[in-house]
This record gives sequence, structure tokens and C-alpha cells, in this order.
Amino acid sequence: MEREAVEAARRWLVDQGVRQVRDGWVNDEEPDVLLTANQVAHSWADGVFAEDLDAADRLRLAFGLLDLLGEYWVTCEIRFANERPEDPLPADVLWDGYRRRLEAEGDAEAVTYSLWVDWFEDHTTSERAFAEVLGDDIDRVVAERSEALLRRARRVLECSGPVRWTVKEPTYRTAMRLPALHPALFRALRASFHDLYGDLDPAAALALLGRLELPENPRHLAELRHVLAAGHKNHYRSPRAWDDAVRSCS
Repeated sequence: MEREAVEAARRWLVDQGVRQVRDGWVNDEEPDVLLTANQVAHSWADGVFAEDLDAADRLRLAFGLLDLLGEYWVTCEIRFANERPEDPLPADVLWDGYRRRLEAEGDAEAVTYSLWVDWFEDHTTSERAFAEVLGDDIDRVVAERSEALLRRARRVLECSGPVRWTVKEPTYRTAMRLPALHPALFRALRASFHDLYGDLDPAAALALLGRLELPENPRHLAELRHVLAAGHKNHYRSPRAWDDAVRSCS
């Protein structure tokens, strides 16, 4: 959470008549009605992009609101704003905002969920998004090994299931050089099989799986190895394959 951005968002909400109280939020128009952070996000987040500010400052304010509320809906409004052809958001500020929050300590669920279901499941945006949040930086992650960079890498890998295999495989291979990322790579491969839009090449994924240094017998390792060895690419394309693997490995 970036304190300056949070306080700017808090002041903006106060200007809209919305204040934080002990158990939630209240609106000056209905001060006796307690609101959740999710309700505040749905009702006011879009207003950030109507402010008389330049696009970069509106986006920074939106990220502050995300930090303050911790609600996925704020990321939806960011993406809606980015899709406006007449006034797209500045890409450098957009992706820097994602990277900084992926590196921060604390809960990043709204950010990772946004990457997973919005940016990564949409193949018109997944390649650029994956490159921005990890692919272009993976060599630096492996070389520097700072806690912040490793935190970002783990979070991105674990939600990268829907990214096309040809896009993410080079990053996976580079991440293999760092054993600290191996558990996250295992979860990435598992998600690449199980996600509705997950994508992998079974033979290549099996080869990577065989090189991972993992705790003894992690859950679902044997089953994942079984379905990949059988040539299955995705749980939903082969709905019986996982159950067969469970029976075979039990």
C-alpha cells in the first residue's frame, strides 16, 4: 500500500461525500447507511476518470483508491478507462502501477485476480500484459533475487495459466534457473492445465515439471505428471483425464 496514493484517494472520496468510519464507509447523503468497501468501489470508482486531471494523474488516483479499498472492481474501472479509444491510459503508468503492487508486501488478491481473469484470459491483451508484469523482467528477477522481485514473479506465475504457452514458456524456462521460484512454477503448470482457458504444451510442460526442485510429494504432482504424459492439454478439453489420474496415482 502506497501511503501517499492512499491519502490522495481518501481526500478525493471525502470530496465526494464519502468517509471511512470504524466499521466501513458512509455517504453524507445517507449517513446512517453503512457501506462496504465493495459498495464504495462500485458506486464511486468510475468518477476518478471524470476528474479534470491528466490521464496519468487520474490513473495514479485510481491506483490509490485500489490500495485504499482493496477491491477488484477498481481494477475493472481502470481497464474500462484503458479501453476508451479516444483517451487510453498511459501504458508506462498503468504497468508500473501493477508491478509496484505485485511487489508490495500484504494482500495483492485484487491485482492478481485482475491479471488472471481480465488481462491474461483475453488473448488480445495477455501477451503485452504478461511481458509488462514479468516477461520483460525475468532476467533481472533471476539476477537480483530481491524479495520484492521474487514476490512479483511468484504472484504472476501463479495466475499465468491462461497466457498462451508460446508466450510464457521462455519466461518459465528462465525462472527455472532460480529454485526459489520452483514451487510457483509448479502451481503455474498446474493452473495451465486446470484453468478454463489454461494453455500448455504437454510434452514441454512435462519436461519442465521433471526439472523442478520441490518439497517431497507436493499435492497433485503425480496426477499432473500423469495427465501430461498422456498428452492432455487442458482439464476442460479432457474432463475425465484428471479423475483417471487420481485413480491411477492413489
